[in-house]
Amino acid sequence: MDASDELLQRDTPSALLTLDGVIRSLNAAMAAALGRPWEQCVGHRFVDLLSEDQRIPAESLLAHGATTKRLAMRVLEFPGTGTASVVCLVEARPVTDPSSGERLVWLHSLDARHDLGGLLIPFQLAAKDAGLGLWMCSPDEHQVESLGGAPALATLFPQASVPLSELIRRVHPDDRRDVRRLVHSSAAQSPWIRSRFLTEHDGWRVLAGQTRRIQLGYGGPERVVAVIRDDTQSEADRQAMLAEVNAERERADWITAFSSALFTAATEQELQQVVLARLAAAVGGCGALFAVVDDGRLRVSSDAGIPTWEADALHGLSLDEDRPLPCVIRTGQAQFFPNHEELVRRWLHDDGLPAPHPVAGTALSITPLSPAGDQPLGAWVVTYESEHPPSSEKLALMTALAELAGQALRRIRLQQAHVELSTALQQSMLPMLPEHLPGLEIAARYQPSRDGLDIGGDWYDAFFLPDGAVALEIGDAQGHDVDAAVFMGQVRSSMRAIAAHEPEPGTVLTRTNELLVAMDAPRFASCTLLHLDPHDGQVIGTSAGHVPLLHARDDGSHTIRALPAGPVLGIVPGTEYPEETFTLEEGTALVMVTDGVVEGPGLPLEAGLERAGALAGRALQDRLGVEATADRILDAVAAVDHLDDVAVLVIRRA
Repeated sequence: MDASDELLQRDTPSALLTLDGVIRSLNAAMAAALGRPWEQCVGHRFVDLLSEDQRIPAESLLAHGATTKRLAMRVLEFPGTGTASVVCLVEARPVTDPSSGERLVWLHSLDARHDLGGLLIPFQLAAKDAGLGLWMCSPDEHQVESLGGAPALATLFPQASVPLSELIRRVHPDDRRDVRRLVHSSAAQSPWIRSRFLTEHDGWRVLAGQTRRIQLGYGGPERVVAVIRDDTQSEADRQAMLAEVNAERERADWITAFSSALFTAATEQELQQVVLARLAAAVGGCGALFAVVDDGRLRVSSDAGIPTWEADALHGLSLDEDRPLPCVIRTGQAQFFPNHEELVRRWLHDDGLPAPHPVAGTALSITPLSPAGDQPLGAWVVTYESEHPPSSEKLALMTALAELAGQALRRIRLQQAHVELSTALQQSMLPMLPEHLPGLEIAARYQPSRDGLDIGGDWYDAFFLPDGAVALEIGDAQGHDVDAAVFMGQVRSSMRAIAAHEPEPGTVLTRTNELLVAMDAPRFASCTLLHLDPHDGQVIGTSAGHVPLLHARDDGSHTIRALPAGPVLGIVPGTEYPEETFTLEEGTALVMVTDGVVEGPGLPLEAGLERAGALAGRALQDRLGVEATADRILDAVAAVDHLDDVAVLVIRRA
């Protein structure tokens, strides 16, 4: 056939191409099918104007049309100008240009109205190869037709055609809106949308669908084609993976919280509570027992997962006993028993042996708190509902956690020894108050820091002066350690020695300051010093950077008395400390405190002084003695939320 304009004067897409596929000329229908203006098509390779998945079949078609006189036809999908692509049955034939003798390829769409289903064959084959189902629906007719594809998906509906309403009815109610949006989408291609679909025989399936709008033949009807993927297994795998990830995250959170709680435990009782409350849950067990070595014997406690009588049978057991638990503690080697029978077989003991043993079908592990070669500290026992041993990772985790608990136990015991030593030192340095003070009642209280871990520098003192008066002092040396306590002792001793010769309060503080500055003391101290005549109640007072006095009366009132003051002791050389004289009336009291009593994160100084003064005033109004008054003030210290040690000195004139 000769090439002529007649070949392009058709209502269906038609084009003339060179043998290498370049468009020489085309009609308006072909330009519309390619979705481009005429001038953007001429001179371009035909296959370059198609989607990537259509280029290989188009190349094959052109090759056949250029090299053979046999019929060459193929279904091709053109971009089109709207949202729907155009699917056509295309023929390629060789032709000759009579004017130039050039060989060309005539490419044109055939009329496929008599067999629209043939245009869908490439879609069916592609769906089957990809393991997908293929459905088609006409939104106007509200009917869904199965086009086959993967056999398992093709049988989701036994009928080849079903109403759209029936398909929607089988979709989970929560997913129906998405499926309707998928079917009625006006986009050329929708995203993948998942939904739960109820099949007749397999129950709920998780299906993922993607739709495309296609036009069957140039000028033909539009249809929505959906490819369906069965994601049931992949979704189940995903959910299982998510469950495992969540479980692993939960275990990690348990372990992190467990480790943190071990680090923050401050006493053996707190450590015991952490282990028994958290251990079984952290490692997947059903019961836990905690044993520590105390003077060569086991001190045992357990949670509700282990019978009380079993813990009682182990309590007080000698570390030298030939039993599983003492053996694990002595050797530092963990042991696992898959069941009670194995426990008996390996240790040749009867049912009354003093070791925790699970009921039939359960297992237990015993893990030491210290490794082999270290001082035996104890062990913990975990029971399991399964006889299968824990994984090597879980056993390694158990060992690491047990060693953390052992480190915490060592720290606690070392700290306890430190506390006991500090407490003994502090108590030895607190003075004995005079037993008989004519006309005066006196009481003192000292409380270490709230954590009970450090010795403090707070002090109080009361002693007779050569002139018959009574010296009363309270102070706070910098620091919270043994050195602070030693420095506090030096300050208090120096003040007593100086007061024996120069009893005036201002002079005592001046001389003490000179002594500390001359010694180049590394610390400083605040202090309030009073000279009290018990006969007439005259008080001479001064302060070195200390908190004010409280003056309480038996009518319930109180005042805050800020004494004349100089800087803290041990810092500024040549300091003179001014004095003030006032009278302590009969029935009234002075309250001397350190800053931990009246100041802290939960209470500013002014509010703390008002509160302590009010407590003292009410105590006198209630006719309480000085001992009860001091207790009432000290009991309120918890509200200050202060970690410092505290001291209180109460003096009442009878």
